[in-house]
Amino acid sequence: MRLTAEVATARLDEHVHGVFATLHPERGPDPQPVVYAVHDGHVGVPIDRVKPKASSRLQREDNLAADPRGSLLVEHWDLDDWSQLWWVRADTEHLPDPDPALVDALADRLATTVPQYADRPFHRVLVCRITRVTGWAASEG
Repeated sequence: MRLTAEVATARLDEHVHGVFATLHPERGPDPQPVVYAVHDGHVGVPIDRVKPKASSRLQREDNLAADPRGSLLVEHWDLDDWSQLWWVRADTEHLPDPDPALVDALADRLATTVPQYADRPFHRVLVCRITRVTGWAASEG
């Protein structure tokens, strides 16, 4: 069954992990697992110093600079009870110069929901405006 925008947004807001897909100029879709936060119609994806990386500049940033569209997919899977299956997709548009207050609010949300981010170990937070939210669930529960 299709989720209402309100239910889909609530499920997106309740979670902190999903798959964020950007568009690589040559390869096309470029999905990556991410931690994220939602605030006031925006998604924040941190570029952190916690997980090892070859560089603090990530491919997803280059992808968003070339094409600001992205999509965040969050899903729940239960092997034993398929009536609990659901997914939510948030289509997004990257904001290259977001309001600092919005960045701070997203960073605060990350710091309070993800223990590894309590000290805000971010190089920066990518900010995207949510342009559309869709979702599906196997049941109303």
